[in-house]
Amino acid sequence: MASATSNNGDLGLEIKTRSVEQTLVPLVAQITTLVSHKEKWHKSERSVRAVRRVGQSLSVAVERFVAIGEAIAEENPELRPEMSLACREARAAGEAINRLTEACATDGPDLESPRPPGSATPLSAPLLSERGVLARSARLLLSSVTRVLVLADRVVIKQIVTSRSKVLASLERLENVGSFQEFVQVFSQFGNEMVEFAHLTGDRQNDLKDEKQKARMAAGRAVLEKCTMMLLTASKTCLRHPDCESARANRDGVFARTRAAMEQVADIVTDVAANGEASVRALCIYSAIRDFKAFLLEAGCADDVTPLLQLIVEQTEDFTDSPYTSHERRERILQMVAQAQQETFAMMSLFAKQQCRGPSGREELDAAISRTSQCMDEIRKELHVTAVEVAAESLRANGDHALLRALKTAGADGNLELTSEFAARLHELREQLLETSQLLRHVSGMEPLEITCAHAENTFRAIGPQIISAAQTLALHPSSKIARENLDVFCESWESQLTDLAVLIKEITDVFEGRRGDKRTHLSLPRPGKHSSNLKPVKPVKLDAEEQVKIAKLGLELRLLTADVDAETEKLSSRDGGGEVTQLVQSLSSMVYAIYLFTRGEGLLKTTNDLFQQAEVFSEEGIRLCTALRTFSMLVPEEDDRSLLQVEAGRLPALCQQIQLACRTPTHGKVATYTKVDSTIQETKNVLLLVLSIVSLCHNLSRKYKSCNQNSAQRWNGEASAGRITSPPGNATVNGDLRTTKGLEQRMLNLGVSDDK
Repeated sequence: MASATSNNGDLGLEIKTRSVEQTLVPLVAQITTLVSHKEKWHKSERSVRAVRRVGQSLSVAVERFVAIGEAIAEENPELRPEMSLACREARAAGEAINRLTEACATDGPDLESPRPPGSATPLSAPLLSERGVLARSARLLLSSVTRVLVLADRVVIKQIVTSRSKVLASLERLENVGSFQEFVQVFSQFGNEMVEFAHLTGDRQNDLKDEKQKARMAAGRAVLEKCTMMLLTASKTCLRHPDCESARANRDGVFARTRAAMEQVADIVTDVAANGEASVRALCIYSAIRDFKAFLLEAGCADDVTPLLQLIVEQTEDFTDSPYTSHERRERILQMVAQAQQETFAMMSLFAKQQCRGPSGREELDAAISRTSQCMDEIRKELHVTAVEVAAESLRANGDHALLRALKTAGADGNLELTSEFAARLHELREQLLETSQLLRHVSGMEPLEITCAHAENTFRAIGPQIISAAQTLALHPSSKIARENLDVFCESWESQLTDLAVLIKEITDVFEGRRGDKRTHLSLPRPGKHSSNLKPVKPVKLDAEEQVKIAKLGLELRLLTADVDAETEKLSSRDGGGEVTQLVQSLSSMVYAIYLFTRGEGLLKTTNDLFQQAEVFSEEGIRLCTALRTFSMLVPEEDDRSLLQVEAGRLPALCQQIQLACRTPTHGKVATYTKVDSTIQETKNVLLLVLSIVSLCHNLSRKYKSCNQNSAQRWNGEASAGRITSPPGNATVNGDLRTTKGLEQRMLNLGVSDDK
């Protein structure tokens, strides 16, 4: 069902979401039952009773539906006139259908009199006269209910637009903050609003019917997710080094990308046409070849195909002019294009002759059309192979990330000259990746994949200069921890996009070889791989769209929570030193960050077994934190404050045990595995929320008693463990490796806002 029309025929209602469409399915089925029943001249007693029941249930359902619509109208004055009218029409149509079905039983035969089994009775004359009324009532009901649903869908759009306005307002404040303290407050609010926006847009993306719109929405939301982390580090760097031009350029670039992505998502939600979308389609050679072949079959050369042929020739120049196309491929493409031109002109000549000779020359013309079509298929295949070869070479050139590591080292050493040299090489790699993305877009074969290729191209185009500006900032301030952290974040985004590009190449190849349909599938939890305790490969399982969206939401929530925890922890650390409490909290945050990466298919956790074992270590560390907090509370002078901290800390063991219970629950099958993963991540999130509250409380208490408790604080720091936390014995090696990985620990130790130099 693509659309419905109002009773006056002047309102076309296009259904854009699956939820609206699926809501209408039962209604359509019931109306179809009634209409098909009225089309029959004879009906059995059983069918008459069934129709009556359908009419009654339909009337009750419509009444409930209308009540909800009227409630929505009351809460949204701007929709009230249209919604009220649609509800009145729906109620009237439902009542009319109910009266007609009642008449079916009343005017029909005596259902209580004995009749032979299976007998039927003729339809009464009064009832026959109502057939047209029923059809009109059914159309009116379907139209009015559809209009109510479409109007209700505007409420969802309004929620997203309102959420977007909140995010943009916080973004404006974030861009203009003048101190670290103000930044922490504003970013915390921004993070909460971004989570809400991610939830709403994720639901909307999952609900959209148009695969092309879903791909555009996914691209915009991916940019927002990555930019959230970039905003944190880029803004901190700019606050720490306000006079650094490269730091300011780096931060401004992130803000610009965030706003552009917000606009893209808003345009999709509000159904604003994408600027330049038609031109993107025109640039794809697969579309041109498909149109050329379809034109041959439909028109049979009745019209001139030279313009289409010329378009294809021009588009192949993107491959032949590319400096990354091998000489052999370039020559082969040129030969194939020349052959296609020759066959096309010969075909058009045969068509002109056939017009004079009549049907006798049709077979020869059909053979010429077939040869021309085959030439186009060969060009398509050759271009696909060329694009994949160029892409593979690009990935090989970037595969070991040696250039990024060298750029980080040069920046950390303060070597501006070497940093500039590596930046120039990164610019060359960026140009190669841009060319790769363009060629892949030509041969993608599907509109959603074309959009994904364009997203990859835009990402590389934006991230490249931002990495360079971040490296220049670090080279100017080599001792700045936040500048190093900022460069790490942008480099990770580059590496992540390279991984996405490799997946994209496989998807394009699958489409070319016919191994997938129009709907995109996603390999999800549990992922293929091996675990140290189980050498059997884990069978890949595909989650449905709703499950994917839920896991993605949880991952984003974990990511923002770790940022909040790290910010609070660093404030506590700057006041009380590197005590056991701060070290344990940093360790917990590091493990949650690894779980966040797992939800994205990245990081050291590769299978669900890895996830569950990491969560168990997390729970054990949480219990250790409870013990450390009790010791810390003994240093609090006032009884009320001490009791408050002990009560909060006392909640940790129960929540940690919930994680252990979730991890140790046996599962069989995909549904049970997903439920276990979801439960484990949810319980982990609950613990981290409590840890955030506790760390904030510790910081407030430490600040409160700073003047009167300096001696106690010094005694605490002397007693605290200064060493790196290690995994308890008996845990899987993957967890220990994760927590001793220097780069990941360094990342997590420096995420919060601090006064580092």
